[in-house]
Amino acid sequence: MILGLFSIFCSFCKKSHCASWMLLVSFLLDMAVRAMTRHLNICSKLGAELNDIAVFTTFGLASALLLGVDGPLKAFLAIIYVLAASFRLCFYSAGITLTYQGLPSPYASCVLASTSLLTKGNTFILSCMASLMILFMIDQSYYPRDEILESEKWKKMVYLGGIIVLLLCPFSLTAFYCLMWSLSYIFFPDVLWGKAACLRLHHQ
Repeated sequence: MILGLFSIFCSFCKKSHCASWMLLVSFLLDMAVRAMTRHLNICSKLGAELNDIAVFTTFGLASALLLGVDGPLKAFLAIIYVLAASFRLCFYSAGITLTYQGLPSPYASCVLASTSLLTKGNTFILSCMASLMILFMIDQSYYPRDEILESEKWKKMVYLGGIIVLLLCPFSLTAFYCLMWSLSYIFFPDVLWGKAACLRLHHQ
C-alpha cells in the first residue's frame, strides 16, 4: 500500500518512470507477502480486508494513473480501469479456491508498468494496453493461483530472476523480463502456469 501511495504521488508529479518502478517492486513484494502470511499462518479477516485495500490502491488506482488524467479520454479510461480492478476484487473470495476468476490486477499492473518503462510513457501504446487489460480483468475466465514461492522449483526461479534483474540489470531488461513474465501468465495459463491441473483438482 505504501509503495502504491508513492506511485500515486510520483504520477501526480509527472514522474511516470518512478511510478512504474514502484509498481514493479509492488508486484514482486505482493507475492512474497502473501507467501509469508500463508507460511506463518497469520491470515485473518482484517488482513484480507487490508490486502484488498492495498490491491485497490496499488494495482488499481496507482496503475490507472500511469495513463495520465490530462484529458477527458485519458481520464475516462483511467476511471474504467479503476472500476475494472474493483470489479475484479469481487472474485477473490469466489467458491473456486485453486483458481482466480478474471485476470488478477497485479499482473495487469505489471504489464502497464513494464510497457510504460519500455515505451517511455507512450500514451497511445499505454492506452491500448490498458484497454486490453481491462477486458482480461472483467472477463470471467479462470487463471491459476500464482503461489509461485510455494510451487515448482522453476516457478521459484522465475521469481528469483525477477529479483535479480531488478537489482542488478539495466532498467529496460527488468521491464522486459516482467512484461514477458506477465504476458506468459495471461496468454499461456494452461501450458505454463498449471490452470488445467488446478481445474482437474477442483473437479476431483
